[in-house]
Amino acid sequence: MKLNGADFVIIGENIHTTRMVLRNGKLVVTAPGGSEAVRYVSAAGETRFLPIPEAFKRTQDYGEGRIKHVKIAIHDAMAGGFEGLEYLRALVGRQSAAGAGADFLDLNVDEVSLRPAEQIDAMRWLVETIQSMTDIPVAVDSSNLETIVAGLDAARGRALLNSASLERIGALEIAASRGIPVVVTAAGEKGMPQDDLERVANASRMVDAALELGIAKSDLYVDALVFPISVDSQFGIHCFDAIRALRAKYGPEIHITGGLSNVSFGLPCRRVINDVFINLAVAAGADSGIVDPVATDVRRVFTLDKQARPYQLAEDMLLGRDRNCKSFLRAYRKGELGVA
Repeated sequence: MKLNGADFVIIGENIHTTRMVLRNGKLVVTAPGGSEAVRYVSAAGETRFLPIPEAFKRTQDYGEGRIKHVKIAIHDAMAGGFEGLEYLRALVGRQSAAGAGADFLDLNVDEVSLRPAEQIDAMRWLVETIQSMTDIPVAVDSSNLETIVAGLDAARGRALLNSASLERIGALEIAASRGIPVVVTAAGEKGMPQDDLERVANASRMVDAALELGIAKSDLYVDALVFPISVDSQFGIHCFDAIRALRAKYGPEIHITGGLSNVSFGLPCRRVINDVFINLAVAAGADSGIVDPVATDVRRVFTLDKQARPYQLAEDMLLGRDRNCKSFLRAYRKGELGVA
């Protein structure tokens, strides 16, 4: 989409085997046949139900109240199941139609199996299947380079490689050899950065290595790494400062992105927090986001009333002025933040 005349690139994050719904949430219901299922609206507009297999009910996630619905859909569809395929089709349709829509669909199968060979087969199958449903390019996302290569081999056109890091810098050579864009992260060789300076140092090493391989700045998406503000009140400042520094260092051609909704993990009223964080990230220099375009319509986000009390409370929290999120949580308990 266009933001003040410039492109804002949306990497849709929903088609991940890590994605969960709560068992006691509104989407998990008893289907007409009596089985426990995830309720969804199909691409044709019908209310349908994705059954939760008995094998999944024996997992630790299920026992702790979490249901990995995308994983269930992929397993079902790969076995020839109609419902799983329709569930994936619905996810694709929602992301392409919602708000500004997705520029890439991020696909991740890391939790489909513990066996690398099965992950590779699943990624190949998923890329081919999703591309049969839409013209939106895919982003191939995995912690395993062989899985990434399998997905890219199956992709049509210029897929996005997500991601390269100092831990697996070889992913840059894969992107360079194929002439495709790549997400590079600010992660270190042995862990996550502690502040903005480490983010910039790590990301700079990745960007410089990519440029040496001939990857164009315009094909680089730097993930500045977004951490939950509930853990440390300085995490927002660290991220914004890193974005500003990277933008100043590499200029307008490079893209700066990140999993923007990570910031609100563990807190109520997540949409309010995410919306404000996106605005602040863009003001700092971000021009992309790995987000759910269904939950986050960036066109709406960029027109929010910045003087509204919920916005101000979230901004104070994200800019480190509300230590331990106390004022934000107090306002939530008083019902001052609107719909969660």
